[in-house]
Amino acid sequence: MKNSRTVIYILLAILGGIAIGWLIKPQNDIAPSVGDHIHADDVTPKESEQIWTCSMHPQIRQSEPGVCPICEMDLIPLTNTDDLSDPSTLKMSTAAMKLAQIETSIIGASTGNTESSKIKVDGTVELDESSLKSQSAHIPGRLETMLINYEGMYVKQGQKIGSLYSTELLAASQELITAIQFKEQVDGLQEASIQKLKNWKITEAQIASILETGEPITTIDLYADHSGFVTKKIKNQGDYVSAGQAIYQVGSTGRLWLNFSVFESDLGHVSKGQTINFQTASYPGRDFNARISFIDPLLDPKSRTATVRAEITNSGNLLKPGMLLKGWINISKGPSEKLQVPRTSVLWTGRKSVVYVKLPDTQVPTFQYRNITIDDQNMGDFITVLDGLKSGEEIVTHGAFAIDAAAQLNNKSSMINGLISTEKNSKSLPDYRDVVSSEFIRQIMEVVHTYLDIKTSLVDSDPNLTSSAAKKMQQSIDHVNMNLLEGSPHLFWMDKSAALRSHVDLLTQTTEIESQRKQFEHISDQMIEIVKVFGVESEKLYVQHCPMAFENKGADWISDVSEIRNPYFGDAMLTCGIVTDSIIAIN
Repeated sequence: MKNSRTVIYILLAILGGIAIGWLIKPQNDIAPSVGDHIHADDVTPKESEQIWTCSMHPQIRQSEPGVCPICEMDLIPLTNTDDLSDPSTLKMSTAAMKLAQIETSIIGASTGNTESSKIKVDGTVELDESSLKSQSAHIPGRLETMLINYEGMYVKQGQKIGSLYSTELLAASQELITAIQFKEQVDGLQEASIQKLKNWKITEAQIASILETGEPITTIDLYADHSGFVTKKIKNQGDYVSAGQAIYQVGSTGRLWLNFSVFESDLGHVSKGQTINFQTASYPGRDFNARISFIDPLLDPKSRTATVRAEITNSGNLLKPGMLLKGWINISKGPSEKLQVPRTSVLWTGRKSVVYVKLPDTQVPTFQYRNITIDDQNMGDFITVLDGLKSGEEIVTHGAFAIDAAAQLNNKSSMINGLISTEKNSKSLPDYRDVVSSEFIRQIMEVVHTYLDIKTSLVDSDPNLTSSAAKKMQQSIDHVNMNLLEGSPHLFWMDKSAALRSHVDLLTQTTEIESQRKQFEHISDQMIEIVKVFGVESEKLYVQHCPMAFENKGADWISDVSEIRNPYFGDAMLTCGIVTDSIIAIN
């Protein structure tokens, strides 16, 4: 814990140095930008004012140094000097680059001969489906007793598994007794009655008992037809079964299937007969191997993978169905060019890998966020890049974390924010604020107020209150008099209100909180455009953004206060977000 705090303080010190470097950068190092502004409560800071923020909670803004009220870390200085038209780029002065010790280098490809590599695959242990067998009832009746009580139980062939009460058995055994009495008069009658009982798998001993005692039977013992572990228990004691109906299913673990998922891009290097080496967490350090026996002809359209199967004899019953496996397939590729970059240049979180590319021919040093695909089998000081970079590009080889932290603080594309789409930033909206009546604006504000009620209910994670607020928003939309508009404003409202109403209607039809939040995202996108185009009354509205919503895709919403109260996470991440814009009434 102590070491973790030390690392955090070192990182904060680096960020602080970068921010200070930005603050003192010369004016001739900065290209003028359009639309830059800082959001802080209800006060617009002067250009010369220094704003302090938290690296972990960038929604915190104040005009003097101190500590973050959420995590109690020291605040660092913040400035916004970038062109907001491209959220994937970050400008940095030459002085700031020196202060942060940013180093770059031009990358090139190295040509090899025959490349040997490994395809990493994840898999699971499964029962061999050809070993699965069902234990069926051969005669209709009620399970009087049932000795197979749970899944996973081992059953041996010939073992008694229960008893069955059957009125059909009573009738058939009575037929045999009657047939004995008339066997002299009717040839073959006794043999036919005996064969009927044999077809129901009544044993010779049971038939002999009927012939000897002359008494019919109503209950018979059931015996297992197959050996194996019970994989599915279908019937319980007291249940009725018909002839041929399965009571339970068994499977053998002596030979198992190993199902691995192979990505579409790797399938061309995989063929039957290849060896898959694999390991399981149950036996760390122990290697197993098996040969590929089957490649699924169908591809999963969601994961873009196909199942590759290997079969293995399960000596000592070491492997258990359901075990997770980590495997690799050794392959040989033809001559290829390998684009390699220093390990220090790559940032990664899970499967996401990022580098920063220094753009050429820019007046101010400009760095672009770039997602890349790397080879999973990288070793040593260099990483092989499979996609996302070109030979000859200049990348940051030292100080990439400092640039990424600065990008996050300025709501740019970063490891935390992901690649922010330019679609919303570049979308051109009309301005109808001067041509609409005050009555229309008043009606729009009624819609806004019901929208804010939905936002509050989602912050509280209350699905019932959300549904109720959505019904009120339906009414407020219906109360907007579109006859107050003409021409282009009329057409704009018709388009937006139709989209708005459809998502609000869907919101009223669900009480599942995550589904409600998804609809709220669409509603928010429409509402933001509506209030920007038509304007607001006297109050001030804030457009706020959560970069982590919907698996880091990010989402916006409108608030009537600058304080962050996140509707996409509620109490789980109540203050996650940042103010990205404000909307005020025009005079």
